[in-house]
Amino acid sequence: MDGGGDGEMTLAFELAALQELANPSAVFDGARRWSKYVGVVSEKPTYVVTNFTRKERIRQDFFSGPRGKAESLESVREQFDTDRHVFIGTTDEDRDLADEVGWEYLPVEDAAEAAEWELGDGDEETTDDDRERDDWP
Repeated sequence: MDGGGDGEMTLAFELAALQELANPSAVFDGARRWSKYVGVVSEKPTYVVTNFTRKERIRQDFFSGPRGKAESLESVREQFDTDRHVFIGTTDEDRDLADEVGWEYLPVEDAAEAAEWELGDGDEETTDDDRERDDWP
């Protein structure tokens, strides 16, 4: 992906898209070179996102929290004033959502190919074990 290195892009990953990548932490670090803000949105409970990002050592500029994806993307667009807002997702619903809230949409497979990110084997799904940690700060 050619972000021009100017950092004038806000990049949001759907949690499921991050989970499809072999090394989400390296992807996040790399995305920071050509994005001003990088974060995660999901319909999952906050602790699921927090547990995943903590485990992967990902520092997000924003995340959806208790809001849904649409409200989160709208809020991020208002708070982070960049030339481009790109949403990386996995489903047709993600594509439709991006269109609804005025974000560019990029399927994770296309983003991975363009940025030379390695896709994982799909075994990194969030498990019920994450529920045991929902009392963590």
